Amino acid sequence: MYKRFYPTMDWAEHRHAWPHSAQSHFVNAGGVRWHVQRMGQGPALLLLHGTGSGSFSWRGLMPLLSQHFQVIAPDLPGHAFTSRGSGDSLSLHGMAEGLRALLLQMDITPTVIAGHSAGAAIAAHMVLHQGALSQTHLIGMNPAWLPIPGLPSWIFGPTAKLAALNPLSAWATAKLANRPALLAKSMAQTGSQLDEEGMALYRRVFGHPGHVHSVLAMMAAWKLQALSTALHRIANPVSILVGSADKTVPPQLAQEACSLMPHAKLHLQHHLGHLAHEEDPQGTAALIFKDCGRAWAQNP
Repeated sequence: MYKRFYPTMDWAEHRHAWPHSAQSHFVNAGGVRWHVQRMGQGPALLLLHGTGSGSFSWRGLMPLLSQHFQVIAPDLPGHAFTSRGSGDSLSLHGMAEGLRALLLQMDITPTVIAGHSAGAAIAAHMVLHQGALSQTHLIGMNPAWLPIPGLPSWIFGPTAKLAALNPLSAWATAKLANRPALLAKSMAQTGSQLDEEGMALYRRVFGHPGHVHSVLAMMAAWKLQALSTALHRIANPVSILVGSADKTVPPQLAQEACSLMPHAKLHLQHHLGHLAHEEDPQGTAALIFKDCGRAWAQNP
């Protein structure tokens, strides 16, 4: 039913406003039609955006990282121009398996996987469960690796599920998102300040019912407990980048997660919020190069 009521965003309609659209192409893998942006040469670096976002989240960071990496930035299932898939494709496990199929189809084994917020959870799940990634450097940007206090899953999950099942919920949310004042208020609650281009892109995706419905369905399917209890088993090198003003994922959760992983380093990005990589792409790139320098230096 959702395919009829909530189609994927139309690339022809929006490509003129999408950053780096010349770097976009589509790949069929794992029952999903993926929108992927690819830029640069060198060791592969996979970028995974957070809930409700899209590959546009990396608009400032991609050109910087592509100086030393081959950067791959997909829209996650159901987000922006990537189709939703079927079954549990919007769950943590489903998205990780979908990305496994995408990487196999593209014949890529990432040297680095960097994920923001929920994208960091997907990245951590991948390195835990996909043997080919046992040496991959994991980067979590304001990572959602531990349950957020004050947002109990026994309330959040059922509420999101009911909203996702309501045929009118995504349409209503999309209509509200077109109000600039409401989006500005929502953005302020992340602790981040974006430029007009960034705000316009978020208005564009949250003004589309198909994108919004998949976001609601993803939240309904999201379960972090198994990942949280397995963080101590991540033996990969790990870098954690945290905006000190993040109001979405409390910075102390990143510090707690860092203490659980044997090879983790934490970098605090002062005065930046949940979307620190969008606010300061140059500073974010510098931290990535600092921690992952050996990867691209050995494979220029």
